[in-house]
Amino acid sequence: MGENLLARPYRPLPIRAMNALGRGLSRVGITPISLSEESLLAAAAKETGLSDFGPDSFRPGLAKLLESVESEGRLTLFGRFFARRQLVELIGHRLQLVDYRKRRPEIADEVIRRPLFILGLPRTGTTLLYGLLAEDPANRAPLSWEIDQPCPPAETETYQTDPRIETTRARFDQVARLAPGFQTIHPVGTQMPQECIVPTASEFMSIRFQMCFNCESYDDWLLEQDMRPTYQYHRRFLQHMQSRHKGERWILKSPGHLGPIDALFDTYSDAMVVQTHRDPVRVIPSVANLEYTMRLVSSDEVDPVEVGREMMSVWTKLLNQGMEARARHPEREDQILDLSMREIVGNPIACVEKIYRHFDLDLSVAARTRMRRYLELHPKDEFGVHRYSLEAFGLEEEAVNATFKGYRERFGIVPEPFGN
Repeated sequence: MGENLLARPYRPLPIRAMNALGRGLSRVGITPISLSEESLLAAAAKETGLSDFGPDSFRPGLAKLLESVESEGRLTLFGRFFARRQLVELIGHRLQLVDYRKRRPEIADEVIRRPLFILGLPRTGTTLLYGLLAEDPANRAPLSWEIDQPCPPAETETYQTDPRIETTRARFDQVARLAPGFQTIHPVGTQMPQECIVPTASEFMSIRFQMCFNCESYDDWLLEQDMRPTYQYHRRFLQHMQSRHKGERWILKSPGHLGPIDALFDTYSDAMVVQTHRDPVRVIPSVANLEYTMRLVSSDEVDPVEVGREMMSVWTKLLNQGMEARARHPEREDQILDLSMREIVGNPIACVEKIYRHFDLDLSVAARTRMRRYLELHPKDEFGVHRYSLEAFGLEEEAVNATFKGYRERFGIVPEPFGN
């Protein structure tokens, strides 16, 4: 494919001026926006008026992330502002959650029963499936606005009218302006279900950061860590959210669950898991385009070939870790259902029925009606056609096939070469 499909950096005039100032200051050795751990913790404490960060389990991840972003991120001055703002907010979430639980210790008694996790490579139909499952009134999905501003937890009475909904909408609109085309690649919305990569980001053990910044050494480090403390934090986050607005069961989603599936089951022994599958030849350049588009917000030096190489490495490791964990624990296979993207896209309602049958769940008439309506309101390519190519990221079909050979054979992946 000879056509250049890569996005170009979008810079409103104020951001261009800010970045020009940053380049000038850099030439004389001045870095005006600090990303030091000490300054971030102090800023979060000042903004919230709180000082108890809870267990220190978040500190190694934060330290490694900061080291990685500083040495590899190639951030513009706006990129430094963007990074600092995100990190201070995430630390602030920790402070607020710890404080809220200290004042309401009964939240620790909240029971998480049979959560349903959707995991799989990115770009494999998980967003469609997640959106459909969220239409079942029995299911409780974490929505973007309540994760974006988690304290106090959402209440049933004001779940559709909470003023934080509009605050989060304004933030999403800003991201859409900074990264045109992002919605085409990965639709997000204020009242759409959000992924688990956001709650775990407050523990600083999340693949979320690679979407915004080049932080390859952090990703390499992350994939070798014991994720059990992170899933304990994840569980505390769910307890917090359901304390004033419950459902029959949680439905949750993240491609980051692929590798640490042992930690997931250690934390949620009765979990139900749906793993989605697609040809990596399609997945890798698609997710590379997503990461490339978002990284342009904070850097003028995003190398697409580097991004392509990183995506090959990260998703190979996560898939292999997941396959090894499943092989070690065949007794869990009844708790896992595998679905291909072709099944999901070809007949979404039939896939939902398959999930409910497999896990012996009741699919009500109301849920079916809402799911059909959801499909009518959200047609394929609702936000435009996502175009991408292997070549743009320095990838070759033969090399991708060879790298993911074990995955293809294990799950009988149907080839989906370009041109089909």
